[in-house]
Order: sequence, then C-alpha cells, then structure tokens
Amino acid sequence: MRIGRIGYINCAPVYGAIDRGIVSLPHGGELVTGTPAELNDLLVAGELDVSVISAIEYARHAKELVLLADLAISCDGPVRSVALFSKRAVERLGGSTVLLSASSRTSVALLELLCRDVWKIKPKFAEARAEAQDLEALAALPHEAVLVIGDPALKLAAAGTYSHRYDLGEQWKRWTGKPFVFAVWAATRVASPAAVQRGHEALLASRAWGLAHLEEIAQETARVTQLPVATCREYLSGLDYAFGNTHRAALSDFLRRAGVPQFLQVA
Repeated sequence: MRIGRIGYINCAPVYGAIDRGIVSLPHGGELVTGTPAELNDLLVAGELDVSVISAIEYARHAKELVLLADLAISCDGPVRSVALFSKRAVERLGGSTVLLSASSRTSVALLELLCRDVWKIKPKFAEARAEAQDLEALAALPHEAVLVIGDPALKLAAAGTYSHRYDLGEQWKRWTGKPFVFAVWAATRVASPAAVQRGHEALLASRAWGLAHLEEIAQETARVTQLPVATCREYLSGLDYAFGNTHRAALSDFLRRAGVPQFLQVA
C-alpha cells in the first residue's frame, strides 16, 4: 500500500505517529511524499493507493476515487499557510501580474473566486516557475503579487518582503461565514477495500495521537522549518483535521461557486 503525504508541516499531526513507529501502516505499506499537485496526479494515475488530495481535484476525479471519512485539512478563519503576497493593495491588482503556485489547485481556484466575486479584479495570472522557498529567485520574476502555500508561506510572512498579505482562509470566512476545506483523503477505486480500510484506520489513529501531542509536533516542526515554536504552535492549532457535516457543506458551497460538479459520498 502506497500512501501519499504532503511534505509540508500541515500534515505532521496526521503522520507523526506513523513516522515515530507508534502507529503502523498495513503490512508492506510505505509513505510517498510530494507537493499537493504531485500527489494529486499520482493518485489519479493509480501510482498511489491512498493519499491526501486537493479538494477540488478530488471533485474533478470523484468517479475514479473513494472519499475517506472524517479526515481533511481545513480552517475556520485564518489558515496562515495559504496567502496572497502583494506589493500593493489587492483592489489595485487589476491588470497586474499575479504569480500562482504550481503546487496547489484548490488554493488557485479559491484565489480566482476571490478576485472575481469579492475583490472584483481581473489580474493576469501566471504560474510561478521558482519555488517560493527560493526568495531571491521569486523576487527576480516580474510580478505585483504571488500566491504562496505551505511552509514557504509561513516563511515569507516572517520575512516581511511584501507590504500586503491576504490570508485566503480568512478571506473565505469573511465572505461566506464558513470553514474552508483545502484537502481531503481519498483512495483509488481499484485498490483493495480491506487494505484501504486498514490504511484509513492507521491514518485516523495517527491523527488522534498527533492532536494529543501538538506541542511535541510544534517543537519538531520548528526545528525543521527554522520558524519560532510559537508560530508553528499557532499554525497547527488553527488547522482542523476532521471532515464532518459542516465541512462537507462548506466544501459543497466552494465547489458550487467554482463550477465544479460535486460527488462527496464517503467510503
């Protein structure tokens, strides 16, 4: 069984117990680490059996995937790791170049919605070639604003390079009053249902351990990212890893606004 995980610290509470050997994967199971976009493509291609996947990509490939219950990455207000960094106020970005992260499709779709329906602007979108971790390479690209996700967004916020920062989770909450679901977990329909169930149970058990040991995980992620422990603690504490009725309703609302067909039946 091949199980995908994002290489950002937002997945640490879900995979921490597995990494420490406290929770075991199904016999012969292995973790495959990648960016959200890489994992999306690997899962849809059948190269992974189970993986976290961008919410919008799950919806686009729902016929090929099975949605796993009670497991997602969401926020109910600021998410901190998905933000638009801008050299000018967002209302003045009409016609300006906005770089889009190649790593997340749900975040890109959310930004496009906010531009169209909330800020009423039409920027020129371009995919960023440089990874956001390389701040010098990013600064060398001509742009007025850039969408950055994951650990790089936390680091860029700390660097204070841009005069304006717009947290997309917070902007969605202001707009709709609802939480926002960035990612879910799903399995391929051709994978063994019994093996998927065991993998799912391992992820849920590992998440339970992680949420009970957030301080330990915050300390570890601070060492990995070189960010202050308080920043990691605040960030991880603000994420929600459940996937209940409220989350499903919020995700349905987002998919409706984005014009994506919905199929949210869980295993």
